[in-house]
Amino acid sequence: MGNLETLHNAVPEKGENAQQIWENCLEIIKPLITTLSYKTWFQPIVPVEVKDNELVLKVPSQFFYDWIEEHYGSMITKVISTVFGENAKVRYIIDSTGLSLDPNESDLVTQHNPPFSPHASIRSDNLLSISKNLNPRYTFDNFIKGDCNQLARAAALAVANNPGGTSFNPLVIYGGTGLGKTHLMHALGNYASKNGKAKRIIYISSEKFTVDFVEAIQEDRVNEFSSFYRSMDLLIVDDIQFFAGKEKTQDNFFHTFNALYQLGKQIVLSSDVPPKELKGLDDRLISRFQSGLTADIQPPDFETRVAILQQKSKENGFELPIDVIEFIAANITRNIRELEGCLISLFAKASLENKQINIELARDVLNTIIAHVKSPLTIEHIQKCICEYFDIPIDLLRGKTRQQEIVIPRQIAMYLAKELTNSSLKTIGMHFGGRDHSTVIHACQNIEELIKINSQYKQHIEKLRKKIELGC
Repeated sequence: MGNLETLHNAVPEKGENAQQIWENCLEIIKPLITTLSYKTWFQPIVPVEVKDNELVLKVPSQFFYDWIEEHYGSMITKVISTVFGENAKVRYIIDSTGLSLDPNESDLVTQHNPPFSPHASIRSDNLLSISKNLNPRYTFDNFIKGDCNQLARAAALAVANNPGGTSFNPLVIYGGTGLGKTHLMHALGNYASKNGKAKRIIYISSEKFTVDFVEAIQEDRVNEFSSFYRSMDLLIVDDIQFFAGKEKTQDNFFHTFNALYQLGKQIVLSSDVPPKELKGLDDRLISRFQSGLTADIQPPDFETRVAILQQKSKENGFELPIDVIEFIAANITRNIRELEGCLISLFAKASLENKQINIELARDVLNTIIAHVKSPLTIEHIQKCICEYFDIPIDLLRGKTRQQEIVIPRQIAMYLAKELTNSSLKTIGMHFGGRDHSTVIHACQNIEELIKINSQYKQHIEKLRKKIELGC
């Protein structure tokens, strides 16, 4: 890995076209990231044109843009400035829609959009209308509801309908990284804005709030800074855990909180843990945070993960086979961000290699993300899944009993062990009470015949195969 200063040797000549400029950028970017990331995220980007210090790049989908901007946006901006000049800008075009997206637009959530503008009047309606810092693509409609987030979503919707008018003030949403807290907070702000429920709205991260506050101190503008935030009807602050250890910022925010609360204005906060577990925060702040409603978001359950994958696929113009969706949902379990990342990798690989999206391609992609996915199936695992499916003890499956309710599951297990593992017939027999290879052959032939003549058995076998491949 290198750095931007040492990797760049020459600023491009005037008149260079978009392709040349982007290739110069890629020369800098490539050593900074992994080969897989480069192939997945940067090879699909197509330079379109350069005009007035603005480089226009085409990306495959809205989903792709969101991911690139969140994970590589600041790096791309810095590289383009290094290559093309300090005042250079980047704009994206969505290939499928032709939609133009500027990462610096005020409606989008970026580090380049300061919500606090110290050189303009805080009473200016125009200033407040362009400084919401809300991402318009995050709405309640595209937020997938499940048992994991039901309370948080319901509370956010109630607050959006009546900011400051419910007992949910403040509303604190907490949960791990990538579970949808930020989506829900933007959805709340967008809904309140669109439906005229609040006029002065702002979304800001605690880190950005802190940076702006420090600048206000340095420039002797603390009163102006405080007045700006205390004029809001709806204040949305993300990741309040980052206030930890910042005593002066906490003191200012405490008074901002009180001022808004006393005026009946709405405060919405998010953190990675419930307020009582926040470390490095003043007790009086924690007490305020606990005075309203605290709602958690848990990792999405299997059904919610499936629904998320279906929606994200549809948004990007793909219709994934259900077995692929279920396979991804079974293996990516921690958060939504990882689900989205897996989908992008899958779409990119299918596009770059001109391959059909199927379970094999999904397995290949996931193998680069989580090591266990491509681990070979074992006979023990197959036996466990069969026993769970038929609700029988494993010792009977491996034993000598000839009861019909045990014989058929045992034969199915032998058949699937032959189909799904590289084990020899002798090895398979050894795992079923020391039976010889001829018994295994007979079992497999019997199941093959049942599949041919009985559609119900065929459905059972296919269902079992899928469950085993998905990890039961």
